[in-house]
Amino acid sequence: MLPAQQGYDRAITVFSPDGRLYQVEYAIETVRRGTIAVGIKCKDGIIIAVEEKPRKLQISNTAQKIFQIDDHVGVAAAGYIPDARSQVDNARFFSQSNKMIYDEPVEVETIAKHLADQCQQYTQYAGVRPYGVSLILGGVVNNTPQLYLTDPSGTYISYDAIAIGSGSDQVTDFLEKTYNSDLSLDEAATLAAAGIYLSSEDKEGTSHIRMASMKKDTGLYELIPDEQIVKYAKDAKTKYPHEQK
Repeated sequence: MLPAQQGYDRAITVFSPDGRLYQVEYAIETVRRGTIAVGIKCKDGIIIAVEEKPRKLQISNTAQKIFQIDDHVGVAAAGYIPDARSQVDNARFFSQSNKMIYDEPVEVETIAKHLADQCQQYTQYAGVRPYGVSLILGGVVNNTPQLYLTDPSGTYISYDAIAIGSGSDQVTDFLEKTYNSDLSLDEAATLAAAGIYLSSEDKEGTSHIRMASMKKDTGLYELIPDEQIVKYAKDAKTKYPHEQK
């Protein structure tokens, strides 16, 4: 441990002499060590995809890192997943409360800001720890796809495409080179599969990939079935062969 760091990483409320909150940085590092999650906005809607690594005897019918918040909003998580479940429960309650008060679907940005505000509060009070998870929130509101990222520091940012988790820097570079706003939903799903293969140690099969979509025409959250993911994975290996090495 560096001498300048000693004593300043034990309390969330204490800045180090160089202006850092080490506990927040540790939480962000937890996200970096999580398995990859990808979100892509396209002309037809939103695709969110994650890598999950089930054990041999695990029953994996239920996705562990993709969640539905409302009819039109889904979330992909990277980091400490129990924290993600807590934030998702909070977001569901907030979304339904918003629906009852305003009688209209909640904006994705409104949910992202609400969750980011909660994350930020957990960086400034003694006796709590930061959330160790980042969330990719995607949805369609008024026929407009929206994609946001939150992180443990309380930041929320809108993206066209983003990756979080282990290998996210490499996947984000790949998305920056290949993404364009005219992608169809199928093309976006293929791109997401290619991004997961790029980061994952498992370059074969699709048992470790989960996807969900929010289509612009329906505005509804839908889990993508396994047989469709197989097709996207095959297309990804054909279209982006250099990413499968």
